Amino acid sequence: MSAGPGEELVRFDSLRLSFPGNSSRGPVEVIRGLDLGIEAGEFVAIIGPSGCGKSTLLSLLAGYIMPTSGRVLFRGEPIAGPGRERMMVFQQPALFPWLTAAGNVAFGLKLRANRGNGAVHETVAEMLRLVQLDGFARHYPSELSGGMRQRLEIARALAVNPLVLLMDEPLAALDALTRRTMQREVLRIWQQTQKTIVFVTHDIDEAVIMADRIVVMAQRPSFVLEVEKISLPRPRLREDPEVAGLARHLSLLLE
Repeated sequence: MSAGPGEELVRFDSLRLSFPGNSSRGPVEVIRGLDLGIEAGEFVAIIGPSGCGKSTLLSLLAGYIMPTSGRVLFRGEPIAGPGRERMMVFQQPALFPWLTAAGNVAFGLKLRANRGNGAVHETVAEMLRLVQLDGFARHYPSELSGGMRQRLEIARALAVNPLVLLMDEPLAALDALTRRTMQREVLRIWQQTQKTIVFVTHDIDEAVIMADRIVVMAQRPSFVLEVEKISLPRPRLREDPEVAGLARHLSLLLE
């Protein structure tokens, strides 16, 4: 399973989503008329006001929920439910505490047919090396730091070789120093794997530092307010004048 550069993997087409209201009001419209395409290999960050539907957009792409109208397309086909080509990484790692690091990474692999133990062990070792946890294969999640647990969560998602990694504020629970380290780690992993990443964040500086494009969502009912292409070379520092200027521009859009 692979995708070539420039191939449009994801298309949100006239997307609309409403949730049922209570007895005193009608349905709550969350997303209205949203159109967006995402290409293979892109790192796309999504920002917007709290409650505008950023995480909901990821859930639609993951296939956890279905749109009220419009379509969510993956490689030109409507998404009908979850699939291993679209894996989610949440804000809080959802690791199994009774499994070691290696066991957590192996869990999804063992659910797949035609995967012998040798192939599983090889993939687990490869993923742990990728996230620089190869020395912690026998450690349990409780024995790992917050940043290490989040790297393990990424390794588990990547183990099934998805085309798209959906990251829902994956660094928000980390302290400031660990968060900066993990920003560099996520970029390193993205560059090594060439996966497509859709990354939700409330941190505008983080979006500018990490992404190829930033999608700015409007207040609910939400739509795409602006798409900002970031052409600055990496690595980027929030102290750089160009980074600070883009962050100010995006902040003004959200006021």
